[in-house]
Amino acid sequence: MFDQSQIQEFKEAFTIMDQNRDAGLQPLCPSAAASLGRINVKNEELEAMVKEAPGPINFTVFLTMFGEKLKGTDPEETILHAFKVFDTEGKGFIKADFIKEKLMTQADRFSEEEIKQMFAAFPPDVCGNLDYRNLCYVITHGEEKD
Repeated sequence: MFDQSQIQEFKEAFTIMDQNRDAGLQPLCPSAAASLGRINVKNEELEAMVKEAPGPINFTVFLTMFGEKLKGTDPEETILHAFKVFDTEGKGFIKADFIKEKLMTQADRFSEEEIKQMFAAFPPDVCGNLDYRNLCYVITHGEEKD
């Protein structure tokens, strides 16, 4: 399901969340979710995530849960091509206001909160541009390129 580098990344994330180092996750806290890129997560949402587990959340259960959540995730190239449609000049970025408007008015519409989360995790530069190449990389690999 995952290659060795992905498993290592999940292991690192699991270790961050295993605050008492007992190889099992306690109810998640907002700071643990933030460490994985999710900000402003409500306690109720975190509790619901934990309740999805069939029992105590050890690393194997954690990996299985993520595998189920990520099933059907598009490959990086597919996501990149979707953004390239809006990058008519091929510069590697899109105006943040433009992409916000498209995401909130087309197909599976984003809410204002989802837009805020995206821009908090991937803030536009000082000129208002969103680096969609880096965004696509993080969506599919989980961390920023160096």
